[in-house]
Amino acid sequence: MTTINLKDFYPWYPHDEYIEVSEEVADELRASRLYEAAYQRRVIRNKAQYSLDCEDGIEYSACVSEPTPQELLERMELFCHLCAALNSLPETQGRRVDACVILGKSYREVAMVEGVSKTSVQESVQSGLAAMRKYLKKVL
Repeated sequence: MTTINLKDFYPWYPHDEYIEVSEEVADELRASRLYEAAYQRRVIRNKAQYSLDCEDGIEYSACVSEPTPQELLERMELFCHLCAALNSLPETQGRRVDACVILGKSYREVAMVEGVSKTSVQESVQSGLAAMRKYLKKVL
């Protein structure tokens, strides 16, 4: 029987934890640690061969991390609250907020389509956003 320190093999152990294991288990743990160290050396040595311009996904994976299920759930809930806030507005105001804020149209474009002045669209969008903020403060 061999005594090993679990903290050496498992990084989530906050303090030293010694246990006795058979020789085979100790050998496998040591081999695993050596294999992991060799892998890390290979990654470090070969890192210079990667090109961010070769379109193989390395740049994307380095820049973007996958969201966790918790983050996805929070985004979905926030999106639902935003939709409810937008739907709580009167029809004209909601349409103008949607066109100017979400679709990115200018106040002038929306005013020309609806046949009203630019200032009325601008005031409508600003008051709609204020109403949405008020709704979200109440809900959240």
